[in-house]
Amino acid sequence: MRYGIRLSALSGAALVAVFGLGAIYAQSQDKYALKVPGGLAFSEFKGYESWQTIAISENGPLIAVIVGNPQMIEAFQAGIPGNGKPFPDGAKMAKIHWLPKKSANPGNPTVPDKLANVDFMVKDSKRFADSGGWGYGAFEYDAAKDAFRPGTTQDSPPQSNDAKCGFGCHTIAKAKDYVFTEYARR
Repeated sequence: MRYGIRLSALSGAALVAVFGLGAIYAQSQDKYALKVPGGLAFSEFKGYESWQTIAISENGPLIAVIVGNPQMIEAFQAGIPGNGKPFPDGAKMAKIHWLPKKSANPGNPTVPDKLANVDFMVKDSKRFADSGGWGYGAFEYDAAKDAFRPGTTQDSPPQSNDAKCGFGCHTIAKAKDYVFTEYARR
């Protein structure tokens, strides 16, 4: 037993060392250090992975979940933009896109597979006064490198790679304070 305990302890230490190195390798890129020209930084959206869901969407070959920070959720729950009021400064949304796949689970539901990209919007009426008060950022994900990069005009869809990249498309939603997404009924 004595040797068994030592062997188990040694095996446990070896596993910790191996998995620890794997965790360091997997986190080789600090996505929060990325910025798009014009100043919008990935770091402004730290914690987006745990924000509340606003809605889901399907756009061409991709599926997405649109999430919002607490200010965005509170604004939607208060009736914005349907009540004619603008979203408050500090409201943020993230749209996370995946390539879909059919699950082997009963019913073969469509589920997320490979991460494609993450898009961000932040309301800051002073900083982004010339783009409807919103700043935008598109970050493409490269699975082979396990890394993000700012979107470019070579991506599909093409992205001007600055903090105003989404403004051109969002002008058609001006009456809804430039937000396409509708808060899904719960």
